[in-house]
Amino acid sequence: MTADRTQVQLRGVFADPVTNRTAAVILAHNHPVSGVEPNKEDITVTERLREVDETLGIRLPEQIIFNQRGYSSLKEGGQI
Repeated sequence: MTADRTQVQLRGVFADPVTNRTAAVILAHNHPVSGVEPNKEDITVTERLREVDETLGIRLPEQIIFNQRGYSSLKEGGQI
C-alpha cells in the first residue's frame, strides 16, 4: 500500500452494521493528496458496496469524499 491507496475489505465495512442490524450506512473517506472528485477506484468500490448492501438489505444512500479544501458527494454527483 502507498499513502495514496488503500484496500477496502467489504466484510469489514459491513461487519458492525450487520451486527447492529443497521438499516443504512453513510460512508466517507479522504483524498489527502488529490482532489475530492471520485476516481475510477472510488466508483468501482462503491458499485461493489452497493451489490453487498442490496444482498444484506442495508442501504448505502451516500458516500462522501473529503479533504482540507472541500468535499464531494457521490449522491449529488449521480454516482449513487
